[in-house]
Amino acid sequence: MSMAGNLRKVTSLGRVGGLRKVARLARRRDRVDLSHPARSPLGSAVVNCVAYRDGARVPGGRDLVDTVQRIRKNDEGFVWLGLHEPTQREFAGIAELFDLHPLAVEDSVDAHQRPKVERYGDTLFAVFKTVCYVEHKELTATSEVVDTGEIMVFVGHDFVITVRHGRHGSLGPLREGLEADTTQLAKGPAAVLHAIADHVVDDYLTVTDAMQEDIDQVETDVFAENGARADPGRIYQLKRELLELKRAVVPLGRPILDLATRPIRVVDPEIQAYFRDVSDHLLRVTEQIAAFDELLNSILQAHLAQVTVSQNEDMRKITAWAAVIAVPTMVCGVYGMNFDNMPELHWRFGYPIVIGVISVACLVLYRGFRRNGWL
Repeated sequence: MSMAGNLRKVTSLGRVGGLRKVARLARRRDRVDLSHPARSPLGSAVVNCVAYRDGARVPGGRDLVDTVQRIRKNDEGFVWLGLHEPTQREFAGIAELFDLHPLAVEDSVDAHQRPKVERYGDTLFAVFKTVCYVEHKELTATSEVVDTGEIMVFVGHDFVITVRHGRHGSLGPLREGLEADTTQLAKGPAAVLHAIADHVVDDYLTVTDAMQEDIDQVETDVFAENGARADPGRIYQLKRELLELKRAVVPLGRPILDLATRPIRVVDPEIQAYFRDVSDHLLRVTEQIAAFDELLNSILQAHLAQVTVSQNEDMRKITAWAAVIAVPTMVCGVYGMNFDNMPELHWRFGYPIVIGVISVACLVLYRGFRRNGWL
């Protein structure tokens, strides 16, 4: 039976004596080899499960239950279990084994949570919004710029459980980087929590740098010679995508600050210093997002002002030409009444003089409008 099958079977066990029953069940089933390289799939939701002691992998782990039992028996090291979009049924056995709070389990399965850090007894539950910049050849009014996902982290005395939702944000490279730094990984589950928070915030910085290029391009187009013809939908689209990024970044400020300053049982004071660095980076991202929002508002207002000015220029031109055309229209209207007692009708020079008057009047009006910038 697969590991997922073992975990589903675990859900049928009662709370009393659950761990001993889980152990007996696991011994009766075929074992799943957990000593795979990072990102090796172990089931429909389980991505990886590795035990660590003194910052190094513990070799020979073949079953989740046995791995947890050995770690707890020796009271050394911890287990890092990685999941990707598990169902409630798939996660039930893991929740039973690690005694996770039902509310936190529900949040980790359902996703679409606000960034937060909560404590349930000796277990810390953290939610991070992940972001990814969507590459595009040209920004349009319908371009997707920011793609979001979520990472939920359960941190206990001897375990870390990561639950990832979304198409991006793989923690495989992060795990490999931590395994290369045994000194940091030896500090326990809190070191993994810090590495994940730092990884997520670094992605925020990457996305904001990429969005800076899009905003610069829109700004250049708006203030170009024909800026009034720029598509305002691109500006609105950037503001919508920036709002999506803001929803991921801003709510995380308070939880990260709590991890950096408030005493938490599962977070060593030495690790809290690292969270202060993450908090500084997050503050930089928050300020950059606020600056982007103000800049986009200014660009939008400038574009609307350009459109208004362009429309006024068009109206001035139309008005000027209407005034020029009004002169021959009026004269021709007068002579088109066909009264008998109009001596100019029988005068030899009447027609040339009328044409000359019309031409001079139109020329004077035209030059006057040109001089005032209406034409």
